[in-house]
Amino acid sequence: MTAPSQSPRRGLAVILSSPSGAGKSTLARRLMDWDPTLSFSVSATTRAPRDGEVDGVHYFFRSRAAFDQMVADGEMLEHADVFGNRYGSPRAPVEAALEAGRDVLFDIDWQGGQQVRNSALGRDVVSIFILPPSIAELARRLRDRGQDDAQVIAGRMQKSESEISHWAEYDYVLVNDDLDQTEDRLRTILTAERLRRDRQPWLSQFTRGLSDEFREREQ
Repeated sequence: MTAPSQSPRRGLAVILSSPSGAGKSTLARRLMDWDPTLSFSVSATTRAPRDGEVDGVHYFFRSRAAFDQMVADGEMLEHADVFGNRYGSPRAPVEAALEAGRDVLFDIDWQGGQQVRNSALGRDVVSIFILPPSIAELARRLRDRGQDDAQVIAGRMQKSESEISHWAEYDYVLVNDDLDQTEDRLRTILTAERLRRDRQPWLSQFTRGLSDEFREREQ
């Protein structure tokens, strides 16, 4: 008797959070490249698209009225106001993926993480917080990526202190001082979480089979 090589299980909701500039979006992309079976939770937002961003791929770009209606209709797993814009995770595609046994990756802040953990999907959540190696390095990364002006960067730096203060709410906390090493640790976490006993629904039947084998040997 051998253990099944592939066994059905419910998917994981994997939350990655960090202050802006600590590397969570880059790490999320790397995880997706490592395991193409990972589904990415595409967020909805009221902000305007940046150059190269595609609706439905990078974000669902919605008017504020349309976004507010989705919240009112219970169609969001989580939502928050960030730097004057609204962001949220549509519920339906996430629930469908988890039911089908696919893991879903969330690139969201601590507020969104709290809401997902406190939702009906809480038992499916694995939460990971990414810390920068220093505040000076965090500021350098924000400047070097060239996406925001000085005023926006100052606002992100001011908010980072509050974001970092929520590190202890997460299951795992990693310091992103080396991108390759941090990616390796994320892979290890995801592999271990997939192998948890309560994530292997086939084990009960398998171990009953082992017990049957013992009885057969005794006959």
